[in-house]
Amino acid sequence: MMPLNQNKSSLRPVSVIATGSYVPSRVLTNADLAKIVETTDEWITTRTGIRERRIASPGEVTSDLAVKAAQRAMQKADVAPEDIDLIIVATITPDMPFPSTACFVQEKLKASKAFCFDIQAACSGFIYAVEIARQFIGSGTVNTALVIGGEKLSCITDWQDRSTCVLFGDGAGAAVLKSRPGSRGIFASALSSDGKLTHLLNMPGGGSIHPATQQTVKERLHYLKMAGKEVFKYAVNAMVDAAGNVLKKASMTIEDVNLIIPHQANMRIIQAIGERLDVPANKYYVNLDRYGNMSAASVPVALDEAVHNGLIKRHDVVMLLAFGGGFTWGATLMEW
Repeated sequence: MMPLNQNKSSLRPVSVIATGSYVPSRVLTNADLAKIVETTDEWITTRTGIRERRIASPGEVTSDLAVKAAQRAMQKADVAPEDIDLIIVATITPDMPFPSTACFVQEKLKASKAFCFDIQAACSGFIYAVEIARQFIGSGTVNTALVIGGEKLSCITDWQDRSTCVLFGDGAGAAVLKSRPGSRGIFASALSSDGKLTHLLNMPGGGSIHPATQQTVKERLHYLKMAGKEVFKYAVNAMVDAAGNVLKKASMTIEDVNLIIPHQANMRIIQAIGERLDVPANKYYVNLDRYGNMSAASVPVALDEAVHNGLIKRHDVVMLLAFGGGFTWGATLMEW
C-alpha cells in the first residue's frame, strides 16, 4: 500500500468555488426491486440503509448526466464554457471504452479550450480527480477546472443478483475549482491504493483479460461483482485511516471539521466510521437512503446537496471521504 505524500508549499491555494448535481427522474424503490428479485424492503433497509435509487433512462448516457451536473455548477460559479481549461470525469461507466467521456462532455458543453481526460478509481474517483485538478491549478498550469463524478451503474448492475442489485443507482455531481483570493481552499489530500485486493470488487468482462465474447456474456462477466463482507471490513479501516492521514497533513483534529461527506455505500459502514472516529452522526451528510451507491458520483452529489441545504457555510472545514474498488481510498480536507 502506497499512500501519496505531497509537498504543497509551492502551490497556490485552490478552492471548490461551486458545485452542481443531477439525478435521473426515475425512482426505483425497494418495493419495486422485490418484484424483480427475492428480497424485501425490510431486508434492504436494515442491511444497507437504502430505500430507493435513481435509474437513468435507456437513452441517457453517463456524459448526459455529467453535463447536466456540470451546467448547474458552472451557472453557480458564473463560469462560461470558454473559461474552462481542464475537464476531468471520474467514472467506471464511461460512454464507451474510448474516447474519454470527458471529451463527450467537452463537446456537449462546447468547452473547446479545455483539455480533457477520464480517471478510474471507482468510488474514490471524485476525490482523486479533485486532487489532480488541484495540482494543475496550484502549479499555475490552468486557472479553471471542471471535475465531475458521473455514473450509469444500472448498465453494469446484475439485476439477477440480489446481493448487489439493491445497492446501486445513477447520477452525477460536479465541481468548479479555481484559485480564490482570501480562501485557504484545499488543505490536504490523502490518497491510497492496494492492488492485492482487486478480486474483491470488480467487473471482470470487457477488458484484455476477458474480452467480450459470447461466453463472457453467457457467464455474466460484464456485470459488477462484489464480495460484500470483505469489502465492508476493508472500507471501514481504509476510510478511518484516510481521515487520520489527511488531518495529520493539515495539522488539524477531527474537532476542527464542521461536516464530513462520506462515500454513500452502506449506512452500517458510515456508522462504523463514525464510531471509530468518535464523531456524532450530525457531522455526517447522508443521502444514501434516496440514491444508493452512485460510485464516483456519490461524494459530489452529497456535497452539492449539503451546500444547497445550507449545511456548509463560508469558511467551514469540510472533509470528503471515500473508498472503492482497486482498492482505492482517500480523503480531502478543505475550507469552504
